[in-house]
Amino acid sequence: MQATWNGTVIAASDDIVTVEGNAYFPAEALVEGCFRPSSHTSHCGWKGEAHYYDVVVDGQVNANAAWFYPEPKQAAAEIKGRVAFWKGVQVSA
Repeated sequence: MQATWNGTVIAASDDIVTVEGNAYFPAEALVEGCFRPSSHTSHCGWKGEAHYYDVVVDGQVNANAAWFYPEPKQAAAEIKGRVAFWKGVQVSA
């Protein structure tokens, strides 16, 4: 699968875990230089605290468009070390 934004591939992998309809890519599948840490966080009752990355392509920023759970709860252990996308990032096979 690939994740693209503004016509640029920002992540690619065949090792995908799908949770609640979201494709979680291994962190090592992210294209270097397309991500920067965000200070934004959110909380999910069964997954834990999510942290975010801004997606950056050709100087354009899609704030908080990628998220991950650095320490997911046990029920979501399979997404540890993985990143998912939203906010216009296209995920396709």
